[in-house]
Amino acid sequence: MRAAGRGALFALLAASAAVPLGLLAVWSVAGAWFYPALAPSAYSAEAWRQVAGGDLAAAAGRSVALGAGAALLGTAAGLPVGRALARLAGWRRRLGAALAFLPVAAPPVALAVGTQLFFLRLGLGGTALGVLLAHTVPAAGYLALYFLGVFAAHDAGPEEEARTLGATARQAFWRVTLPALRRQVAEALALGFLVSWAQVAFTQLVGGGLVRTLPTEVFSYLRSGQERYAATGALLLSVPPLLALAAARVAARRAAVAGP
Repeated sequence: MRAAGRGALFALLAASAAVPLGLLAVWSVAGAWFYPALAPSAYSAEAWRQVAGGDLAAAAGRSVALGAGAALLGTAAGLPVGRALARLAGWRRRLGAALAFLPVAAPPVALAVGTQLFFLRLGLGGTALGVLLAHTVPAAGYLALYFLGVFAAHDAGPEEEARTLGATARQAFWRVTLPALRRQVAEALALGFLVSWAQVAFTQLVGGGLVRTLPTEVFSYLRSGQERYAATGALLLSVPPLLALAAARVAARRAAVAGP
């Protein structure tokens, strides 16, 4: 009975994930689909042609560029912060972790409004650079907490041995510590990319409608009633998270095989 219950639960979870994606796939090629019809009366690949060389393609490329930039900047900021927090203890670490968690815990709209006002004073409102830096704010918060956990469990012995053999702190970090954390850094880059990839409030407020990304295009299509294009964009939005889940699954299997 327990096995049957687990199987039914797994099937229910799989259906809850597959059915929405299936509906989006049908909507993306639906030429005409009116209630109460259970299937479209006509089909069209027009929305997917936009992916090859239209507004959706440009928005997706812009989102990829912003995600890559936010991942690099967020990792560069989060790694030293997380490392410094891991070296603290007691209330100092808790206070530092709480401050690092603030960009994550704060309501996105409230944080985006404050960021927008600050960037407007810097002349970065409505620019791609402003949106990139705005995306970096929550990404750095997530990654600071991530690296806090990484360095809290990291063995600092090899780095200390390198220091006793005459290496400087910088040399020990770049030649000993960082190579040992290649997998963690790769995971941080993926996490930073996903944080940026899903941003809407920061893009709309800081970008001022001038910087068009894939999420903002999806919302624009929804508001204008263009469900076919909205569904196509939503499917594109789901690709990086699905790839990240698949990569995590593969990594977990490899770790299980390599384990004792």
